Amino acid sequence: MNKKQILLIDDDHELAELLVDYLAQQGFIVHCCFDGHSGLEQAYSNKFDLILLDVMMPKLNGFEVLKALGKEHKTPVLMLTAKGDNDDKVRGLELGADDYLAKPFHHQELLARINAILRRINIVNQQNQQAFHQENSVLRINNIKLNHATRAVSCHENLIEVTGTEYQILTLLIEHHGQIITKDTISEQVLGRKLSPFDRSIDVHIGNIRRKFLPFCAIEKIKTVRGAGYLFLTGEES
Repeated sequence: MNKKQILLIDDDHELAELLVDYLAQQGFIVHCCFDGHSGLEQAYSNKFDLILLDVMMPKLNGFEVLKALGKEHKTPVLMLTAKGDNDDKVRGLELGADDYLAKPFHHQELLARINAILRRINIVNQQNQQAFHQENSVLRINNIKLNHATRAVSCHENLIEVTGTEYQILTLLIEHHGQIITKDTISEQVLGRKLSPFDRSIDVHIGNIRRKFLPFCAIEKIKTVRGAGYLFLTGEES
């Protein structure tokens, strides 16, 4: 079995050395870059299974790296943020990161986050391969279409660029349209972890989806049910 390749972009040399040794014991190969510019070059020049991206770095910070990677870059990104800095967490998710982890973190928690993301990506890839051989690989509701074979999303035939995490959340909500889906359910089924108190990650991902649909849908498609979760509207509202 080929070992998973991880790109670590972080200017903390001591942390990088520890993570290289620890993750190697867990079956990963870690490539290190110590500034945003060289990290960005590596991300574009080589294929990685996951990017661990610190926020505060020289030359280019983590947010600038995320912006430069853009929507077309499909490698999942786990942001490493300052402990308690919610603004960094939210901004990273808004720019397309799949998840975040606050420093300092326990190495086992990092491993759990990495495995959760890779497991989710593996499931999506398997579903995509199966979809190529199935006639019902397209999920439709009203004027919204999700193509599971290509992970393409469109509304009124307008292509909408979404991240892998956003695609999975959207799929979950549409497959259960007309039903309230709790944040806990979304976190466990999509992010692969339990939702911790004051964790805004699901809210931010939902906000990203809403914002991307807004130019093409007349009214809100995803309704917030206060204290319960989210509901995908099923009527012909758009």
